[in-house]
Amino acid sequence: MIIKCLALDDEPLALEKMSNYIIKTPFLELVGLCRSGFEAIDYLSKQKVDLMFSDINMPDVNGLDFVRSLHQKPQIIFTTAFSEYAFEGFQVNALDYLLKPVGYNEFLKAANKARNYFETFLPVPVKQENDREYLFVKSDYKIVRISFDDIIYIEGMREYVRIHLGNGKAIMPLISLRVLEEQLPSDKFMRVHRSYIVNLQKISTIDHSRIVFDGKIYIPVSDQYKEFFQKFLSMHSLG
Repeated sequence: MIIKCLALDDEPLALEKMSNYIIKTPFLELVGLCRSGFEAIDYLSKQKVDLMFSDINMPDVNGLDFVRSLHQKPQIIFTTAFSEYAFEGFQVNALDYLLKPVGYNEFLKAANKARNYFETFLPVPVKQENDREYLFVKSDYKIVRISFDDIIYIEGMREYVRIHLGNGKAIMPLISLRVLEEQLPSDKFMRVHRSYIVNLQKISTIDHSRIVFDGKIYIPVSDQYKEFFQKFLSMHSLG
C-alpha cells in the first residue's frame, strides 16, 4: 500500500529533510508541504492525507494544540527538538515521536510503525473487477494490452518506461514508473531500484544483490529497497 503523507514544519531545512525522507521511502507518497498550522488546516480541508509528520514547536500554533483542534485527523508522527513533549505527543494518540535532528534510520522505523498500523487496522478493501491479469498502455499511437505474466521487468526512462516482455520485445509507453507501479499487483511485482520494477515470479537467481533473469539480465537491488526485497526472500526461502 502507498501512504499519502503531509509534512508540517516552520523550519525550511527541517521541512526539506523530512520531504526527502518521505520521497526516499517506497511505501510513502509526499502529497503536500506546509510551513504553518494554518496552511495545514487549509490543505487537510481539501486533500486526503493518511499520515502527517508534524513539528511541535511552531510560532503560529503549537503542533499539539493544532492536532487537538482537528475534527478528522490523519495519523500523526511528531518531530521536535524538545524531548519534554514526548508524553504529550502520545496523549493525542500520535503513532510515534521523532527527536531532531532526525536520521533516516529513525525515520524509517517510525514509517514502518505507521505502515504496520495501516495494514493491521484499516479494513481490507473488497476486490473489484480491476484485480485483473493485464493492463492497457498507450505506445506508438496504439493501445496495447499486456498480460502481467508476460512482463519480465520494467525500466524507468525519465518521461517513459520500457516494459521488457518474455518474447524479447519491449514496449515503451509515456508514463512514469511510479504511476505504473500503482497499477501492478504487489504480490507479483516489486520495485527494487529507483529505475526498476521486477516480476517476482520470473526471477531465476540472486547474485550479490543483483536479480538475474534467464542467466543474462542483471537488475541491481539498491540499498533503499533492499529491506523489502529481503523480506520477500525470507518468506519464500527454505533453510
